[in-house]
Amino acid sequence: MKIYTKGGDKGCTSLVTGERVSKADARVCAYGDMDELISYLGLLRCESPENDELLRTVQQDLMLCSAWVATASDVNKMESVGEGRVFFLEKEIDRISASLPPMTSFILPAGTVAAAHFQIARTVCRRTERAVISLRDERENVCKAVCYLNRLSDLLFVMGREAVVKEGKKEDFWRP
Repeated sequence: MKIYTKGGDKGCTSLVTGERVSKADARVCAYGDMDELISYLGLLRCESPENDELLRTVQQDLMLCSAWVATASDVNKMESVGEGRVFFLEKEIDRISASLPPMTSFILPAGTVAAAHFQIARTVCRRTERAVISLRDERENVCKAVCYLNRLSDLLFVMGREAVVKEGKKEDFWRP
């Protein structure tokens, strides 16, 4: 099977349902941002192997979110990322946060390479969240994806903090 189809040579692509849209369509941009986030998490799996299983699980969840964003109508055969997956992220946030010192101000991303990468992933996650919200798609499964992205950015934040603390480094607090 060839990887190229030539179907997008004129600037259009197909959604999951087969509908052809511009590659600059807001929906395509949103799932493109999600694809970037999934890829960035792949980098973090290499950079932070102790978190490989957790990050792989998140990548799988994001693939489901992406599938919903990549369609303009409900597809009955697709599963969704439900509230249980958001609860899973919350439990991970709480577990990691319990081992961290209190925050005294905003934190400047630094400390270790992994910590900086977690913070970059957090900002990619926030951009992805904004892109999905901009679709104004009120379908339940897309709304669940927004909630998942919101919680994921919090998880990536605390994972970045954890990477600094585990290496015995000091967090770089912003002091205006």
